[in-house]
Parts: sequence; structure tokens; C-alpha cells
Amino acid sequence: MDYEKNKLSIIMPALNEEANIRDAVSSTLKALGLFNINGEIVIVNDGSTDRTGALAEEISREYPGRVSVINHDKPKGIGASFWEGVDSAKGDAIVMVPGDNENDPQEVFRYYKLLEQVDIVIPFIFNREARPLFRNVLSLLYRFIINTTFLVNFNYTNGTILYRRSILWGIDERSGGFFFQTDILIRAVKNGYLFAEVPYKVGSRKNGSSKAISFPSLFKVIEGYLKLVKDFYFSKDKKRQQEYSSDSQTAARKK
Repeated sequence: MDYEKNKLSIIMPALNEEANIRDAVSSTLKALGLFNINGEIVIVNDGSTDRTGALAEEISREYPGRVSVINHDKPKGIGASFWEGVDSAKGDAIVMVPGDNENDPQEVFRYYKLLEQVDIVIPFIFNREARPLFRNVLSLLYRFIINTTFLVNFNYTNGTILYRRSILWGIDERSGGFFFQTDILIRAVKNGYLFAEVPYKVGSRKNGSSKAISFPSLFKVIEGYLKLVKDFYFSKDKKRQQEYSSDSQTAARKK
């Protein structure tokens, strides 16, 4: 695959991010230019009640062919927004960059060409001091539970992960909440897909507050976790190995 010519699709979920969405798009477009990446942004307005949807439509008119918008009448969740973006994406690779402008796209786009060697690039946060202690403790506990349950050793599972699009098409189960990234990683890596973990510097929100730390989000995470445990350990139809997508580096390396 020629990564100079193929497109990266950036899925940008946004829920009530009127104060952040324009800066998030601007920084993403700037990062695409910096690394000379052919890319598109798919904004998924997840039922916002503020001006996020109107601003997203305005931005898409400013950048025709580069920015598109999907609107939800009511919130469906970040995972559902991601998957809907995947279904409409035109790129050969996919990454989720939230519309809250907390993540610096340059930090993940610098690793784009690693997809010439692996099928998934997983960033992990190395400047944990940028986040509150409580969130770091929750993250540590979460990572321990996931690694222990599924016998993996991830440093982080909820970041701006780069995927080869074709491996996402091979995943039948689609988690709709904040558990979706972990769900994808466990299913893909346990099926044998090659991945690399890379250091990533996270910023801090300039406006608003994170939706990740809330009781509804926690319940969705627990629900997704229990579903994955069931599928992984108790499903009669479980498959530990699948036929790899034909364009994957895993398939090429297995030959």
C-alpha cells in the first residue's frame, strides 16, 4: 500500500463541543499538511444541543471534499459515532480524533507510516501529569483489569488509535460506548493482527469537561466489558483466529 497516495479518514465525534470543534478541525488539517498526508475529516455530531452541528456544517462548506458531517438526532454514544464514521469513510486507514480538541493530531499522525509495517498503531500517554490524579488512577485500574482478564499487556487502550480500515470491516461486534476501542483491540489482537505501541503526548481541555468520566459512561463500559468476557470465554461460536484481510501486513508477514 502506497501511503503517500492513500487516504487517512479521521472520525471526529462531537457532543456539545461548540467551543472546541473549529479548533479541533483546524489542528487536524494543519497536522495532515505537516506530514503530507492525504486525509479527510468525518465529523459526527452526536445529538448536540448547542451549536456544534451548525458549526460543523459551516466548516464542511469551507472545506468541501475534505470535511463531511454526520448528524444524529439524539446521542448514540462515542462508539456508535465512531462506527458510523467508519462506514462512511473513504480512507484506507482510520483514526478517531475527538472534537474536544484535547488531543494533538500531530502526536498520532507522526506514526502514520508505521502502517507499512503493522495493522494497528496504539498510542500510550507518557505525560500522565497532564491529566488529574483521579483520572490517572482510574486509567491504571482499568488497564489492570483489561490486561488481567484478557491476558494482554497494553499500556493504553482508549487513545487515538490508527487502524487499517479493512480489519475493522472484519469485526462483527460493534460496541457503542466508551469501551469500543478496547473491544476492537482485544478482538483484533487476539485474532493475531500485528500492532505497535508508541508514545503519545496528550494535552488538556481548554473548554468544557470530559464525557468519559460519568456514571452513564461507566455503565456502558461495564456492559461492554461483560459482553467481551462472554464472547471471549463463554461463546460457543467464538473464533480465536480469522482469515486476515488481504491487504493487511499480518497476512503479508504470515506468508
